[in-house]
Amino acid sequence: MRRLLLSVSTALVFLASALLSTANADLADRKAMTNAEARNAMNAAIAEATKNGWKMVIAVADDSGRLIMLERMDGAPTISVDIAPGKARTAALFGRSSALLEEAIKTRPAIGTAGHLLLQGGLPIMVNGVVIGSVGVSGATSQQDEQVAAAGIAAIKGVDEPKKP
Repeated sequence: MRRLLLSVSTALVFLASALLSTANADLADRKAMTNAEARNAMNAAIAEATKNGWKMVIAVADDSGRLIMLERMDGAPTISVDIAPGKARTAALFGRSSALLEEAIKTRPAIGTAGHLLLQGGLPIMVNGVVIGSVGVSGATSQQDEQVAAAGIAAIKGVDEPKKP
């Protein structure tokens, strides 16, 4: 009887193990932004803005557009505290430059009804074509905002090069 119980117990353990490994096989492995990567992007973006004498607000977000960190440089416009995270969120959720969306709204105005900020200066951070985060910048011209966002992304190792609008 003991041997039977031991055999049944062993079989149940193997069955449970097999079921768990099958369940885990269905889970996707994916990259995610870390605070260290966000800090690297932030530092590089600040350096680019400082080098050019631009006073900006820089936002780094995760793949869902939620803020990881925000930096308001001395002298940056107050309104940019709201604009930069909006650009980052839009770039993350759409998976493309906010400049592309700014152009798209001209022919497809419904894009703007979802509460997204369709202004140039937000870029997604991609790894193998998958969004892992974004950088949004505000405080200078739209092109300068995007230049600073691109400089931030370039500081993260292993990410795709931002697509040009």
